[in-house]
Amino acid sequence: MTAPRPARPPERVVREGRFARIEPLDAARHGPDIWAAGVDRPEIWTYLGYGPFADEAAFLVWLATRDTLSDPLYFAVVDRSTGRALGCATLMEIRPAQGVIEVGHIFFSPSLQRTPIATEAIFLLMAYVFDELGYRRFEWKCDNGNEPSKRAARRFGFTPEGVFRQHMIVKGRNRDTAWFSILDREWPALKPAFESWLSPENFDPEGRQRRSLGSLTGAGAS
Repeated sequence: MTAPRPARPPERVVREGRFARIEPLDAARHGPDIWAAGVDRPEIWTYLGYGPFADEAAFLVWLATRDTLSDPLYFAVVDRSTGRALGCATLMEIRPAQGVIEVGHIFFSPSLQRTPIATEAIFLLMAYVFDELGYRRFEWKCDNGNEPSKRAARRFGFTPEGVFRQHMIVKGRNRDTAWFSILDREWPALKPAFESWLSPENFDPEGRQRRSLGSLTGAGAS
């Protein structure tokens, strides 16, 4: 049996969809918009290893330490209709030789959460990872107590794989980590599900979805 080819490391690319654009994080340019979108809310940072931040200045100082990293590699999520950044996501734990990569360090402002922009941003990362870079496995991990993150993973088509108990300590408390993944052989069925959900025909004149993404990915009506 021929060994799988190594994947390629992700680069600082720009990818555009109908609603969203992902582009390399530039803290000075994107940071003020992300802060203004509402990431001052403490609940956004509950399950992350950093934040909340006392004020915009503190947030921008921290964000400026992120945009030069290569793992995690930060992308700003931009609303194409306004050109404003509303949050961030990263590609991380990058192991090209194994064909494994993770999406993480996700912080979405309230105006981004549960919107077509947020969904399309994750889809753009998925398409980049599988179609362009050749990864075999795309991972999603979160605190097992983070129910919204686990629901999102299932909605996006990730398969739950179990819980790593006492996996790490975050902000002085235990974290049991829930693991999810999508494999390259599953992507050909998931990709058209996203494309169908994101199509103009799936939204009524008020912008409400006609079919849920979960119903298309097999995760239910979420």
